[in-house]
Amino acid sequence: MNDLTFNEYKDMFEEHLTDFIPDVDQKSISLYESMKYSIAAGGKRIRPVLLMAACDFCGGKVAEALPYACAIEYIHTYSLIHDDLPCMDDDDLRRGMPTNHKVYGEAVATLAGDGLQSVAHEVMYKDMLLYFDDPDALKRRVRAALEITKGSGIKGMVAGQIADIEAEDKPCSKEMLDYIHINKTAAMIVAAVRAGARLGNCTEDELQSLTSFAENLGLAFQVCDDILDVEGNEEFMGKQTGKDAASAKATYPSIHGLEESKKRLAELTKAATDALAQYYDNAELFVKLAIDLENRIS
Repeated sequence: MNDLTFNEYKDMFEEHLTDFIPDVDQKSISLYESMKYSIAAGGKRIRPVLLMAACDFCGGKVAEALPYACAIEYIHTYSLIHDDLPCMDDDDLRRGMPTNHKVYGEAVATLAGDGLQSVAHEVMYKDMLLYFDDPDALKRRVRAALEITKGSGIKGMVAGQIADIEAEDKPCSKEMLDYIHINKTAAMIVAAVRAGARLGNCTEDELQSLTSFAENLGLAFQVCDDILDVEGNEEFMGKQTGKDAASAKATYPSIHGLEESKKRLAELTKAATDALAQYYDNAELFVKLAIDLENRIS
């Protein structure tokens, strides 16, 4: 049962955000500074909060989910650093601040992303080592780590990224558009929820319901982001708008139009909330998050 609000989970996470980043040698301090610059730049922290809340929802201890919550945010941040590079989306602004490569240079930014990815897995492996005398607890952690690794990998986020790049300046079908965003965006949201559920020792029904919720929320998140790139406020969003059209990227508005995209967002939001309807007030945090996301375009 979720007794905490989104912001309470977020505050707990923020308090421990850098706890799991290992000390570095002074000879490579620029790597640490670059990693910390992007990690500490803020953000909605949706993935770690969802992971912690899913663990709590399924009866687990939130504190024990913190290493995995940090790991998934380290991976998410590495992906943003790389996504902003000139060879990919070439962005100058992220979370209202200059992107990593604008501050530290492209080479250091690339290595900072690499560093965050490796630290994420180190954090999870270190936590697993604490549970060798408790096979059930160890299995839950291995399964959680696998969810995160799969969601960020070549059948998840990276698959979506390569499809997104290759779709630029080309005709893109509606099916390919869904493929891109199911993988590029939704996969890590699904991974966060499933990893948290695994850590909480979920039932099969809980896992299926949470997965359905996350799949719809993840796609809704991208549809909303695509709409805001067209009609959002740059200062509010903390990044440049109009980039998708300028780069001839495949987006929901470019293929479906704005009004159809808004209808799609409403459908996905309803599907997400319906997936958890049987849990009533116990699912309030998840339901509120989906509705708040849709309301961003109001």
